Amino acid sequence: MIDTMAFLLVFFMIASLAMSRQAGMPVRLPSAESADARTWGDRALVVTLDREGMLFLGKEPVGWEELRAQVEERVAARPELIVVINADEEVRHREVVAAMDAVKQAGAANMVIPTRPREEKPNEVS
Repeated sequence: MIDTMAFLLVFFMIASLAMSRQAGMPVRLPSAESADARTWGDRALVVTLDREGMLFLGKEPVGWEELRAQVEERVAARPELIVVINADEEVRHREVVAAMDAVKQAGAANMVIPTRPREEKPNEVS
């Protein structure tokens, strides 16, 4: 009986971790063949660039000048944070690079750019 309860406890702990999502703004991520559904749970600090050019830290809008200071403050408090840069597929590359640069200058050691799985394989090689 105790073994069954311990198994159920572990099962529900693992299941709840698998269902956690990053707390960012909804965007349409670019697709990639190598995309995976990995999440980082409470270790994630989400920076979002939407197609209208708005910048968010978590779900709060921030300006470009504020981004570095706020990321620096949060990374100083929790160095293990993983900065997740969610950028809509319509965002210009230079804006994504600017966000990456600000995050790197703020002292973040870990940064990821998530993608979504590709719906269909392209017919031609580019």
